[in-house]
Amino acid sequence: MFSTKTYQMVSPEQALPGRQQSMQIANRHWVTAQPLQPPFAEGLQSAIFAMGCFWGAERRFWQQPGVATTAVGYAGGYTPNPTYEEACSGLTGHTEAVLVVFDPEQISYQQLLAVFWESHDPTQGMAQGNDRGTQYRSAIYCIDNTQLEAADHAAKTVQSLLDQRGYGSITTEICEAPVFYYAEDYHQQYLAKNPNGYCGLRGTGIQYPLN
Repeated sequence: MFSTKTYQMVSPEQALPGRQQSMQIANRHWVTAQPLQPPFAEGLQSAIFAMGCFWGAERRFWQQPGVATTAVGYAGGYTPNPTYEEACSGLTGHTEAVLVVFDPEQISYQQLLAVFWESHDPTQGMAQGNDRGTQYRSAIYCIDNTQLEAADHAAKTVQSLLDQRGYGSITTEICEAPVFYYAEDYHQQYLAKNPNGYCGLRGTGIQYPLN
């Protein structure tokens, strides 16, 4: 079953049933030593992004000054508390997502959007580089209407930049944040624990305008 690969979204009726038990993880960031799970410190805000394999995407965000903590997980699908193998089967509907917890006094949501748009190709549909499948699709899951409006506006700006470089239409899924299910402990901050591990992130060469 888990060898199945699909580039079409699974329907809710066909999705794997999952489980009620949430993933048990160590609640400490390997790099920043901050909690991976709420409650987070007062004044911090959250954002959720998906841009292909979550290993490299998470590292890109934890490297940003003002980001307090990050975690990888699954979001945007139907299966509650999936395993990595289930997510990779294409039968959960989930993306490989990154939760980013940040201090808005040090880094803005716009700056996080810049990291997102500049770090991957948002026109590839159900893929990112050599990684193929619905779990690798591009997505911005917005915590509130302010983030949703900012993400929608950003997509229009980025589309213009991509048009100039000959890219196709943006396929990024932009919507209200669904439930974020934490991934297994060994995936958390994977590239800090395994510095020579796989990272397939490739940008398009655009520079997102912050002004």
